[in-house]
Amino acid sequence: MLAPTTVPMPGLPERVRIYEVGPRDGLQNEAAVVPVAVKAELVTRLVGAGLRTVEVTSFVRPDLVPQLADAEELWAGLARSPGVRYPVLVPNVRGLDRALAAGVEEIAVFGSATESFAQRNLGRSVEESLTMFAPVVATAREHGVPVRAYLSMCFGDPWEGEVPPERVADVAARLMALGCTELSLGDTIGVATAGHVQALLDALAEVGLGVERLAVHFHDTYGQALANTLAALQRGITTVDAAAGGLGGCPFARSASGNLATEDLVWFLHGLGIDTGVDLPALVATSTWLAAHLGRPSPSRAVRALAHQPSPS
Repeated sequence: MLAPTTVPMPGLPERVRIYEVGPRDGLQNEAAVVPVAVKAELVTRLVGAGLRTVEVTSFVRPDLVPQLADAEELWAGLARSPGVRYPVLVPNVRGLDRALAAGVEEIAVFGSATESFAQRNLGRSVEESLTMFAPVVATAREHGVPVRAYLSMCFGDPWEGEVPPERVADVAARLMALGCTELSLGDTIGVATAGHVQALLDALAEVGLGVERLAVHFHDTYGQALANTLAALQRGITTVDAAAGGLGGCPFARSASGNLATEDLVWFLHGLGIDTGVDLPALVATSTWLAAHLGRPSPSRAVRALAHQPSPS
């Protein structure tokens, strides 16, 4: 299998942590329910390819996201490896209680920078959602469980249009003040561009949120995900979310297409000489295997280019 020529650029981090969201965010939109055994094998394969943070599922109401109704069954049957983080998403206190009862050791909550999406996704205002998250974060931290916060619609909203960086920074600061340990900035509908990314990171720095506490979560709707990743790396970001095979989106925002493909990200980072710890051929094989189960080709460009590429002699 081909590999990119390594040509480093100055000013970039030496290593990037990939936060793999495929099993949760990547599969949540699938209409046909994926068998729990396939989900468990997907997680195992991703870990085997070198990913060290794999978001497994969400303890959400089964009627809202039927694909993830098997959260307890999946978690109970999952073979977990030492040194690997297996976070899950929880929507509220009830979801947290389920996760803690299952023995989960790391969680995430999902907020919105805009009122329109907060109402559609959470059924409440931004203010009300922060109030809802407060006991979730507090209880998790009391149990020694780290809490990641996702903040969606950080760059644009399909109902409200442009989202000012100052508004995002305000909600982000209030969310992190609850006690969250990491904040992932979501380009939910994929409209961000490189300058916008850096402007938002600068606005967050002004309210005391440095890059060491931040991650980026880009969608590739307009083909900008890797350019935006480079802009984030140039500002010092070292955690990037991605989904194996480029699957996923958001079930509550119709204009949100697939996540940045992990394989595309790995090719890009390895070409820059940035260490990820990921075995790209193993990852491509995993997404090819998953695509066969889903009955369609992977949307990842790297997967399509490499899956049937003969090894150089």
